Amino acid sequence: MEFNERLICLRKQKGLSQENLGDEIGVTRQTVSKWELGETTPDMDKLIQLSDLFEISIDELVGKKDCGSKDTSLCLRQRPFVYEYKSEKTFKGIPLVHVHLGIGLCRAKGIIAIGNCATGVLSIGIISAGVLSIGVVSAGLIALGTIATALLIALGGISIGTFALGGIAVGVVTFGGLAIGVYSYGGCAIASHVAKGGYASATVAIGDEANGDYCFDINVKGQGEAIKNAILTAFPKTAKWLVKLFSGR
Repeated sequence: MEFNERLICLRKQKGLSQENLGDEIGVTRQTVSKWELGETTPDMDKLIQLSDLFEISIDELVGKKDCGSKDTSLCLRQRPFVYEYKSEKTFKGIPLVHVHLGIGLCRAKGIIAIGNCATGVLSIGIISAGVLSIGVVSAGLIALGTIATALLIALGGISIGTFALGGIAVGVVTFGGLAIGVYSYGGCAIASHVAKGGYASATVAIGDEANGDYCFDINVKGQGEAIKNAILTAFPKTAKWLVKLFSGR
């Protein structure tokens, strides 16, 4: 077994992260990472510190002699794939880039964060949270994911946000197979104010099947002015772009 492989196993046997190990012997996490990738090797002083920390001889540490009871080969075979990178540059103590990927819970936190569980201004992961968030489950100001929750724009299979677009969309302005909101547009559109779709239920409803105080058949042409008047009569403060979206005028 090569030195870098043995170091990975010994570190994990002791339950240390790369950063923890670096703190123990006075080097940075990036230095430990380079050792474990085989890009560099420690000098004699650090080898002595490592051998003391792991309670093995230097010969055992560098692979010239077996580690006795320390079954590092078994450790290596069982070790799941994990890749981690943190940029040395930070902003208020937070790495500009943190990538943490692998089997299991791999958390990434940075201005740009990519990981199984990611938190950052821009975050990408299975579970992600940030200003712009992309993931299977995502939350943020703008969120894209299978399940997306956002303060502003959400796009996903299930989306919840001020503006929501998805198979199931819930929010203020929604677009989806099932759209539920204040203003909704979709296959089945349910809204408190205006709804348009195959089935529409709202105060102003435009649909193949419409249910509301003001009902319009979506298949009938030339109703734009009437729909516009109905929206402005019921909700005079409706934004012009929303009036145009639903009425076509």
